[in-house]
Amino acid sequence: MLFFMCKITLLYLKQKCIFAKIIIKLNRSMTVQKNINIQNKKARFEFEILDKLVAGIQLTGTEIKSIRLSQARITESFCEFNERGELFIINMYIQEYMFGHHFNHKPKSERRLLLNKRELKSLRKDVEAKGNTIVPLRLFINERGFAKLEIALAKGKQTHDKREVLKDRDNKRDLARVKKSFNS
Repeated sequence: MLFFMCKITLLYLKQKCIFAKIIIKLNRSMTVQKNINIQNKKARFEFEILDKLVAGIQLTGTEIKSIRLSQARITESFCEFNERGELFIINMYIQEYMFGHHFNHKPKSERRLLLNKRELKSLRKDVEAKGNTIVPLRLFINERGFAKLEIALAKGKQTHDKREVLKDRDNKRDLARVKKSFNS
């Protein structure tokens, strides 16, 4: 009987050790980055930036954990006012937290942006009067550990403006290539 109990405890300890090794490997692959800087390059190409602001985001516990692991996207997101005058970011994707279980968040829910009333009023006036839009440019974590979103008041570009930007970019690249070959 004693031999049988020793065998069971050894099997139990082996399973526990294997499970602990798996957890250690997961933790190593999910290292928290110090500088989180998720950018929306598509917005800079498709919109002409008029004004920039930095806003806080109202998040739940698992959302901030996912952002600290750089598991968020803001490329297809935009900002909109609700009927009470609050600013929300829509279509921002934050991946579900791996260890969240049933307390996890919805990946594409609306999240409220935190700005002063004065800033909200001026933004709303600019959006309604001039037909501009508010787009997110950058998602980052500040030095105090809070998630912040850099938003911009923007005006949509025409297709010929986009083509002009592409031509300028190609010309700069060709010029840099010529300079490099001339110097070496």
